[in-house]
Amino acid sequence: MNMASPTTTTATAEPGGFSDLHPDVIKSHILSRLDGPALGSSASCSPTLRRLSDDDSLWSNICESTWPSTSTSRLRHVISSFPGGGPRAFFSHAFPIASSGGNLARSQSAPPPELISAVDVHYKNDLIFTKIQETETESGWFRCSPFRVDLLEPKDVVPTAMKHPEGDEECKEMIENMNLSWILIDAAGRRAANLSSQRPVAVQRHWLTGEVQARYASILAVDGVRVQCAIVVTCGGAESGEMQVREVSLEMEDMDGTHLNGKDSLVFLQGGLEGRKGTGRNRVEEGQRRYAEFVEMTRERKERKQRTEGALDVFCVAFGVSIFVALCCFLFN
Repeated sequence: MNMASPTTTTATAEPGGFSDLHPDVIKSHILSRLDGPALGSSASCSPTLRRLSDDDSLWSNICESTWPSTSTSRLRHVISSFPGGGPRAFFSHAFPIASSGGNLARSQSAPPPELISAVDVHYKNDLIFTKIQETETESGWFRCSPFRVDLLEPKDVVPTAMKHPEGDEECKEMIENMNLSWILIDAAGRRAANLSSQRPVAVQRHWLTGEVQARYASILAVDGVRVQCAIVVTCGGAESGEMQVREVSLEMEDMDGTHLNGKDSLVFLQGGLEGRKGTGRNRVEEGQRRYAEFVEMTRERKERKQRTEGALDVFCVAFGVSIFVALCCFLFN
């Protein structure tokens, strides 16, 4: 019986295929249209794409289009000097939400002398607010005072195209369409972390003034202790019926709702800057999940504290009654 020899097929690139394109064409017409995660993934497709996707100009454009606040000359210089790839390394720091791993140890390095906040707020993909804020961290006033970063003066307002929400459905729409990024940058250490949950974790409307507060949050943990980076955006209605941004602020709160001072806040902010960064996949859902877990842990902690205080009150009452009974027995016997 004759056995047919196996046929060997050799794959060859067809003329006019992707591999025949000039590198400049690939970079200017294909890679330049990708967002950060897609550009990072393209590097694993082929050696050519890996080389082309490492181009600093591509990553600089992505950083500035994703976060317009990073387009200032100072931040461009800081970002370009990030170790491990300049703007590409900065994107890998700033795109995921800050790590909340409870196994982070207290940093042994000196705290950064200055923190830079790069903040951008979008509504339905339109930029409505952007600002850079520099905060020094070495003065006694900063270290002893409650930690707070305000991006607007009390009388400043920023007009927007958002309509004033009148009910739950309008508030839900606001949650779905209002994105905030708060990138904290250590210029000296060339590190960055995004402290925002990207979308609001809660929206509240004041019953009297009608002002709407959108809360964003990230959970940081050092030595097993968790705190909340609470970012609040307050919007008020204008005569035109559209909303005005009146407050954009950042504070740090522990699980008892106490505001941390600057010295204690630096411990957790350093942990967020030095912590392991994720890929940023499902970062909105991850931010919501972490906040929900923090709220639940806070509720359980409050209940345990109330039970402990209740038991202590009962003990004190019982002890007082026993002393009173013993005293009466002593006096009347």
